[in-house]
Amino acid sequence: MSSNSLGQIDLQIMWNRLIAVVEEQAQTLMRTAFSPIVREAGDLSAGVFDLQGRMLAQAVTGTPGHVNSMAESVKHFIRHFPTATMKPGDIYITNDPWMGTGHTNDFVLTTPCFKDGRLVALFSCTSHLTDIGGLGFGPDATDVFMEGLYIPMLKLADQGRMNETLMAMIRANTRLPVDTEGDVYSLAGCNDIGCRRLVEMMSEFGLADLDTLSAFILERSREAVLGEIAALPKGTWRNEMMVDGYDAPIKLVATTTVSDSGIHVDYTGTDAQVRRGINVPIAYTTAYTVFGLGCVVSARIPNNAGSLAPLTVSAPPGTILNAQKPAPVLLRHVIGQMLPDMAFGCLRQAVPERVPAEGTSCLWNLNMRGAVAGGDGGNYGFTITVTSNGGTGARPQADGLSATAYPSGVRGTPVEIAESIAPLIFWKKELRADSGGAGARRGGLGQSIEIGSSIEKPFDLLAAYDRIDYPPRGRDGGANGTAGYVGLKSGRALKGKGTQTIPPHDRLVIMTPGGGGLGDPRRRDPQHVTDDVAEGLVSPETAERVYGVPLKAAE
Repeated sequence: MSSNSLGQIDLQIMWNRLIAVVEEQAQTLMRTAFSPIVREAGDLSAGVFDLQGRMLAQAVTGTPGHVNSMAESVKHFIRHFPTATMKPGDIYITNDPWMGTGHTNDFVLTTPCFKDGRLVALFSCTSHLTDIGGLGFGPDATDVFMEGLYIPMLKLADQGRMNETLMAMIRANTRLPVDTEGDVYSLAGCNDIGCRRLVEMMSEFGLADLDTLSAFILERSREAVLGEIAALPKGTWRNEMMVDGYDAPIKLVATTTVSDSGIHVDYTGTDAQVRRGINVPIAYTTAYTVFGLGCVVSARIPNNAGSLAPLTVSAPPGTILNAQKPAPVLLRHVIGQMLPDMAFGCLRQAVPERVPAEGTSCLWNLNMRGAVAGGDGGNYGFTITVTSNGGTGARPQADGLSATAYPSGVRGTPVEIAESIAPLIFWKKELRADSGGAGARRGGLGQSIEIGSSIEKPFDLLAAYDRIDYPPRGRDGGANGTAGYVGLKSGRALKGKGTQTIPPHDRLVIMTPGGGGLGDPRRRDPQHVTDDVAEGLVSPETAERVYGVPLKAAE
């Protein structure tokens, strides 16, 4: 089929097929990954790109921070390895935070796809590896070189021959050599599946290249987003947010401008980058900011280079949202995942009926490591990341979601999986009653979690939490969500950030924040309050004192 004979219906069918191709690519990665944060929680991304490095389709499975930053990383690969030099069987790799997805624990692999000896597309994927050495997955480093193995733009495979020197380096720089090596092959394998399925699709439809399909996808998507923006009020709005920081609070400032040509968010006025590893490279800042904009403006439009083009972001170099190398950035999600709320705070002044209250936002991951039974000699002990989160903000037409990792999108790690691969016992994991901010629409609830050692040995918590000093804010009369808490069962509070040891006969207590409420609580439907009490989400005392529902009616 020649490119000139392709009709609109043909192109739409091929576009849908392309989305199915990258979804199979992502599912392959999730099924074959070794790290539980990938195979159980879905902390990954996968996509297909044209020969200019423009993302044509992304898998539904994946996270915004990976997908939207990976969208730019392919251009860096092309700059280092021009398409004219690419050969069948080549694979390229990096975990450079400034050319990848923002920190060294994410490996990005890009694979050129050939059909009949001709380069037709690029497949790229990324996933979070549990351990790549250094101080471990915590915020304690004071430069990026302390944060583990740093891989520049390299060839992982050259015409089908694996770079065994690089693989040996990777194995030697991790506490989990089997898992880490396996994850690299998992990433390579998922790109191979994508290439295979794309070639099958192109053969089925008689395509020699993707040029016409690429132009159709990108132009239609860009026009669709601009159409949505055209319906918005035009103007400039400002929002500020205080977050906990590491040693001191940090102020984030966003100025959002909606014009006929698009939406631009500028972070001038935001505090400077800090000494510890919660700084954010601009690629990750852009990824989560445009995701927040898209949730409000273009939620039903597929994510690709065309739909992303009208949404732009800037931040002054040296601020915490445009950290410069060699700043430590390993826990960039702690600040970066607050950025949808920053965008929401601006857009609510223009379209309040579309915008939720603030939520927990940043992941409350349980990053733990320690010894194992009989852990002598060459046994490196255990290292694990258990994904967890609090409540989301109340939505204009519904309550917030409880224990939900928005905006990240990862699933919570099942307790059974965590206990099967680490010497830990989860004594409690339940919703935290009354933690959602009161409102006509209630904020989502956080969780109460208690964890102890199962082998009478201490273990370390590599804490990286926020919303402890500055909880999620309610809107329009809604109450703030309840702040998070980290401590010991014996009563001592722990710091929200930094590596700390849990004694063998004590328990770690984690209480994740609740989302902010939306609207006056006295306007909440009494039946909804009664239902919340019956389900244990709201206490009878709160029902009477805050919502004005008589205690007996709520019991």
